[in-house]
Amino acid sequence: MGKRSLLKKTDVLSASEIGQYIYCSCAWQLQRCGYEPESPFLESGKQVHVAMGNKIDGLEDKMRYSRLLVLLGFVVLCVAFLLVLFGVIL
Repeated sequence: MGKRSLLKKTDVLSASEIGQYIYCSCAWQLQRCGYEPESPFLESGKQVHVAMGNKIDGLEDKMRYSRLLVLLGFVVLCVAFLLVLFGVIL
């Protein structure tokens, strides 16, 4: 039988944690120890991030709609080309 890994959740680092460590190792260590950041701008920053996320979600919906319209235009162009090719039009 193979050995089971005895890793705890705190033994594994996510990619975002590595980015936090590179940005500020002291803040990363404090957060790992359970300290929460304190700043008067923290709440307004969270609201800005939520608003930005909502805008991005809206843009993704518009991109899907745009792709659908491009596909529809391509289909119409192909049908028109086939009609011209077979002499139905002109």
